[in-house]
Amino acid sequence: MTEMVYGSMPARVREPVLPRWWRTLDKWSMTAIFVLFAIGLLLGLAASVPLAESNNLDRFYYVTRQAAFGGLALVVMLACSMLSPAMVRRIATLGFAASFVALALLPVMGTDFGKGAVRWFSFGFASVQPSEFLKPGFIVVTAWLMAASLDLNGPPGKLLSFLIAAIIAVLLALQPDFGQAMLVLFGWGVIYFVAGAPMALIGSMIALVGAAGVFAYNASEHVARRIDGYLSADVDPRSQLGYAMNAIQEGGFFGVGVGAGQVKWQLPDAHTDFIIAVAAEEYGLVLVLVIIALYCAVVVRSLFRLMSERDPFIRLAGTGLACIFGVQAMINMGVAVRLLPAKGMTLPFVSYGGSSVIAAGITVGLLLALTRSRPQGQMSDILFRRGR
Repeated sequence: MTEMVYGSMPARVREPVLPRWWRTLDKWSMTAIFVLFAIGLLLGLAASVPLAESNNLDRFYYVTRQAAFGGLALVVMLACSMLSPAMVRRIATLGFAASFVALALLPVMGTDFGKGAVRWFSFGFASVQPSEFLKPGFIVVTAWLMAASLDLNGPPGKLLSFLIAAIIAVLLALQPDFGQAMLVLFGWGVIYFVAGAPMALIGSMIALVGAAGVFAYNASEHVARRIDGYLSADVDPRSQLGYAMNAIQEGGFFGVGVGAGQVKWQLPDAHTDFIIAVAAEEYGLVLVLVIIALYCAVVVRSLFRLMSERDPFIRLAGTGLACIFGVQAMINMGVAVRLLPAKGMTLPFVSYGGSSVIAAGITVGLLLALTRSRPQGQMSDILFRRGR
């Protein structure tokens, strides 16, 4: 009777969640991440065995843990990639708040594990580095604030995000962890640049960062020693950098052979900060170029997909996440070949480390969520309409 009076309304046929997720996902970027993780396990089999034996552990102790943490990271990545932009913003904001509180508590409750920098919370069976989880949340919150500032009567998002970035940089510098501090400031600068920052202000920010670097050099013996070593014409062959550079030179194009490398017996951080040296020595330049190509594929494909995005929040957050992911990889490899001073930064999905690989999973998962294809007009359509 109701249909006779009011008429019937056709039911909307909605596509199931999983098929829609798979159809809109950037599958090439996701595949590149899986390949990077597989390469990390392969290199871990070679690089971590000497350290496990020196610590009287099972030969494959670190590889097993890397597989467990990496598997969890991939699950987190896939879960995050299914989020909507609104859910990305909410969850990342909560994660950022928790990580910020944890970072502030490090001087009171943290530990340095004898490395001279208080960066971790130790729980006996595992440790957590809050700065790793802070980065993706910070990028999303910064993008949210800057996108909101573009609205009429919007909040002063650029100023608020800068104040947050400055506080985080100070907290990281106090650990000290100048590498992560520079990465946070870089992420803020990229988002600010994409949001339309004037070049004069960008130049001022670069000058300010340079002044902070000079201050750190004069105030910290640890920083001064690393920079002096980087600027020195000669490299101590018995230093970590000396061993890494020698391994890269010995590897040549095709490497010395699987298991035949020596740098893993000489470097305590061969499975973390200098994993690329193990790859270059045993597998040669060929594998190094493959690794570089995989990182470039993720970053470049993500940026191209974001170019057609109309939502400013998605565009800014996705750009920031893609850039800090790529720049962290670039810094790690740049240190190994002495293009950059030593930073103590891991190679995402390849280096050993629980916090770093899970945080990388969150970063890429959020990036995949933001770069999923959505029904919308192209940016060029808007420009043409405005020109008419």
